[in-house]
Amino acid sequence: MVSNGIGITTASESLERSQGQLHVYDGEGKGKSQAALGVVLRTIGLGICEKRQTRVLLLRFLKGPGRSYDEDAAIDALQQGFPHLIDQVRTGRGEFFSADQSTKFDYQEAQRGWDIAKGAIASALYSVVVLDELNPVLDLGLLPVEEVVKTLKSRPNGMEIIVTGRAAPNPLIKVAELHSEMRAHRRPEISNDEILFENNVGGIEIYTGEGKGKSTSALGKALQAIGRGISQDKSHRVLILQWLKGGSGYTEDAAIAALRESYPHLVDHLRSGRDAIVWRGQQKPIDYVEAERAWEIARAAISSGLYKTVILDELNPTVDLELLPVEPIVQTLLRKPSETEVIITGRCKNQPIYFDLASVHSEMVCHKHYAEKGVDLKRGVDY
Repeated sequence: MVSNGIGITTASESLERSQGQLHVYDGEGKGKSQAALGVVLRTIGLGICEKRQTRVLLLRFLKGPGRSYDEDAAIDALQQGFPHLIDQVRTGRGEFFSADQSTKFDYQEAQRGWDIAKGAIASALYSVVVLDELNPVLDLGLLPVEEVVKTLKSRPNGMEIIVTGRAAPNPLIKVAELHSEMRAHRRPEISNDEILFENNVGGIEIYTGEGKGKSTSALGKALQAIGRGISQDKSHRVLILQWLKGGSGYTEDAAIAALRESYPHLVDHLRSGRDAIVWRGQQKPIDYVEAERAWEIARAAISSGLYKTVILDELNPTVDLELLPVEPIVQTLLRKPSETEVIITGRCKNQPIYFDLASVHSEMVCHKHYAEKGVDLKRGVDY
């Protein structure tokens, strides 16, 4: 069951889906490729937990050599942590171009990538196929939309396909089971009275909204931090703190378990809260105690500078439920070490003032979800 209210749905048993889902992540906001990588990590983790082989193909369009991308480090971490499970292919050129600037090489590279994708889908060897930046390839007219849609519709049972990038075409959206738009929110102008907010802004990212991809985007950032540490031969420690998530069986569990198995010295994880939904107006004393306990750990971790990335998962609904005051959070973020990234997730009805500090604020807008069609939700994947 999925709730539209503020709070977290508890885990329960459900049937396995035989038909893998087609996910589409588009929009102007950040988090599309990160969310895809989070899903990849989750899939690997579920395979480890269930003692079954899980293979993933990361096929990246429009991301040729000569340029680095935000997710490169995250993919490095995946490939080092799970070298026998991840295949990656990059196609295209490194620079941006418009439709009227397309060259023969661009068409050839798009076709090369699509030929690889078709072969991978037909082979049924992969549990997940990520077609990163396929949406703009279709928008640029480098591939025929009808052929792509037909192939994606005929994917093998059990194969998840994730398509990312801006400007997803309508025929693709129509056949997708899940469509989340990452909507960018620009930081407001800072007045002279609020100049304090300008002093230490940077490295604060917020992912909110009703759509899927918030926590998985945060996990993509965790992978990115670990990968940067590997490439720079440094220790990039990550702390994942989760509010309102007592008990077990949540979407991120398998992904976090996979991270900790491969990088036990780099990833710390703590959960807080009851194994129950917390409804507005029905908060219990233990909810306040648990929220404060996790916040004290978060505050110390952020201030210490020991962690390069601190993920505050479901902090937004915790504040929205008034389980934590806003001011200490604002002050801690203002004083954080400049090299520490803080990632905050969760939906909320009333945006706390610390949203104004964010250098990245992406709202996940759910346009379509397979739960609406009566598809059985999968424990540890959908909720």
